[in-house]
Amino acid sequence: MNYKFDGDKVFFTSDTHFNHTNIIQYCQRPFKSTDEMNEAMIDNWNSVVGEDDTLFHLGDFCLGGAEEWNKILNRLNGRIYLILGNHDLKNIRHGFIERFEHVAMAMRIEIGKKKIYLSHYPYLCFEGGYNDDVWQLFGHVHTRPSNTGIDARRLQYLYPTQLDVGVDNNNFTPLSFEQVRTKILKQIETTRK
Repeated sequence: MNYKFDGDKVFFTSDTHFNHTNIIQYCQRPFKSTDEMNEAMIDNWNSVVGEDDTLFHLGDFCLGGAEEWNKILNRLNGRIYLILGNHDLKNIRHGFIERFEHVAMAMRIEIGKKKIYLSHYPYLCFEGGYNDDVWQLFGHVHTRPSNTGIDARRLQYLYPTQLDVGVDNNNFTPLSFEQVRTKILKQIETTRK
């Protein structure tokens, strides 16, 4: 099933890992504490996402149970669609699934005429990936602008139509559809030179 959205009101992010103390050291995040990390990401989120906007979170949203998730969700703008990540699978059963517009393992959406496949993990094979017809947005790999993440060597095999929308790769801030579009078109242009 394809879901259609207005590109002016759509944002993407992944791998916030709210309340996850070890992620600070593991991903070399520039925060002194989990509280500082949570507050910075909540502020960044709300500075770009409005109450009536749609945000696709591509997994690994939060650690903890319902109380921790609800504390974070109560403070975030937008209608949130959650694509489940490996950490979410452990926690989603705690009774707050109804807080999301939709929860899925993956989704295919359309913005204008652009088809976009959303998943937590990057895939080397996905419908339309070979000929630029479909973009794939993902998280999980915690790419950093310096491309020093543990998966950096494997990411060289991705298509230019794939983009890591995770917070570590995007200044801990959700990306608008226009930002995603600009980044992917630049990647396509760079590979064709």
